[in-house]
Amino acid sequence: MASAFAHALAALTIGKTYSGNYTSPKFWLLGIACTIVPDADVVMFKFGVPYEHMLGHRGFSHSLVFAGILGVIATALFYRNIKLTSRKGLLFILFFTLCTASHSLLDALTNGGLGVAVFAPFDNTRYFLPWRPIQVSPIGVGNFFSEWGWRVIKKRTGLGRDVDYSLCITGQNVKNHKRKSNLEGTKKTSSVRSSLLRVIRVYKLSYWLSYTGK
Repeated sequence: MASAFAHALAALTIGKTYSGNYTSPKFWLLGIACTIVPDADVVMFKFGVPYEHMLGHRGFSHSLVFAGILGVIATALFYRNIKLTSRKGLLFILFFTLCTASHSLLDALTNGGLGVAVFAPFDNTRYFLPWRPIQVSPIGVGNFFSEWGWRVIKKRTGLGRDVDYSLCITGQNVKNHKRKSNLEGTKKTSSVRSSLLRVIRVYKLSYWLSYTGK
């Protein structure tokens, strides 16, 4: 599967085609949610449903039928004051449907796993697109934040070299800050010592003057 970040970006891209009369925090959050919901089918692994089954991963939840159903449900539940058959209602349905369907499109561009059952439940054939440039992402949150997941993030964003460089610079800055702090601490200690010595000298001089004046 593609990463959750890539799917969320698809929702933001699709939403940019809508005017401000439609967009709101709820609009964006629901759109992002719709792009991620299809991967909820991974729970079927826990129930013994095989990957290649229609209810398995990249099965029915990745189909165009499911995308349309979720688009209608999202609009009906969260925009109850808008009639579904109205122009605004249909545009909301279209947005959430496209967000959900974009998940299947991105998964069909990945280089791993089984294909996507785009036409389920009528046809469980798994499909990939001819061009598959996207590095497949590990399944599960724990696995995503592993070394494999980090490699996927770096490859997709192109930030790998920049991030590594930034980390090096940050580390160097921390070292420099510590060194500077140590130097400042040493200077402060020396300053305190000098002040104490001056006080002692003044005290001695005052004592000597008072003694000789007797």
